[in-house]
Amino acid sequence: MPGPEFRPEPFTLQTDAAALDDLRRRLRSTRWPDALDEGGWALGTDVAYLRELVEYWANDFDWAAHEEALNLFPHFRAPLGGTPTAAGEPGAPSALDIHFVHARAAAGSRPLPLVLTHGWPDSFWRYTKVIRLLTDPGAHGGDPADAFDVIVPDLPGYGYSERPTDRIPSSRDVAALWAELMSGLGYERFVAAGGDMGSHVSRYLALDQPERVIAVHRTDAGVPRPLGDPAALTPEEREWIDEGARWLAAEGAYGAIHRTKPQTAAAGLTDSPAGLASWIVEKLRSWSDCGPSGDLESVYTKDEILTNITIYWLTETIGSSMRMYHANAAIAPEQLARRIEVPSGFSLFPGDILRPARAWLDRSANTVWVGEPPRGGHFAAFEEPELYAEELRAFFRPFRD
Repeated sequence: MPGPEFRPEPFTLQTDAAALDDLRRRLRSTRWPDALDEGGWALGTDVAYLRELVEYWANDFDWAAHEEALNLFPHFRAPLGGTPTAAGEPGAPSALDIHFVHARAAAGSRPLPLVLTHGWPDSFWRYTKVIRLLTDPGAHGGDPADAFDVIVPDLPGYGYSERPTDRIPSSRDVAALWAELMSGLGYERFVAAGGDMGSHVSRYLALDQPERVIAVHRTDAGVPRPLGDPAALTPEEREWIDEGARWLAAEGAYGAIHRTKPQTAAAGLTDSPAGLASWIVEKLRSWSDCGPSGDLESVYTKDEILTNITIYWLTETIGSSMRMYHANAAIAPEQLARRIEVPSGFSLFPGDILRPARAWLDRSANTVWVGEPPRGGHFAAFEEPELYAEELRAFFRPFRD
């Protein structure tokens, strides 16, 4: 628990003009790889599309305007941590300055405190389209009684949060930081939601803080892991695990690099903005609900894509963000096998990476609600903000009394 010295400081996103000049210079001097004549996305990022994106980034993208828009949210930074984690590991890590948005509900409502956790490859950017939908639903076609106080932190080493240097925090470590943050903000009880890495963090919040977490919502159940006796699983669960293994074989090379040798890739991605864009944009396309055409810009505008990537570039956090995979790979198997007893809800968007079997959701959590929206993928809060906001409103509604 933070002491009385807990004092969040207002924070403003600020970029030096020299950093933008350097970015444009690097973009304009990109040395391009060759590609097969037919091009396309089959072997990774489409070089023709990447050239088009980089040209726009260098010549037309107005970061100052997007930074100004992001600064309309109430941003803060506060030091968190510096004590042993809930896992009881020896040695206290250094405290970290964590960036977060703290948007309070519209006046006159009885808000439910909600901490939203993003994943990779993004930041608080993932939730920028839903913050106002959740804090003021009455102004956006919803019921004012569904209002939330919304807290959106950047994970350590992501976005505008400090990059850890003495120890890499795992998702469980981050859950302990978020519990500390919520105490410091005066929320003894709250709800949690997330996807990707944020799903892991929300899971550990529910597991390690069951007396404080009222309910937890997730958009995935993580990558399938065959824990325990496979014979005890249903056929649907076994198929889901097999599907996960096929996905890892075909699409999981990035994760293997992040888990094992993230520093190797970080050297190139930190130095080359075109390389950074290539690493991120391929995931945005393959993990989002781009429909039969596979058109990335049917989901995101270039400006939206480049806002996410520019945050990574300016904060130099691609390496630190990847390192979290290494920490998560070291989490003990018995932690992965724990069942959430806090009431749990899932929204399974059709374009997401893997859709877990319902039996697995019941086995791994006290699942009381499953939504199946008609559209959306891995970044649903950004892809389909209205649908995502309505999922959260519907799931958390019974837990307001």
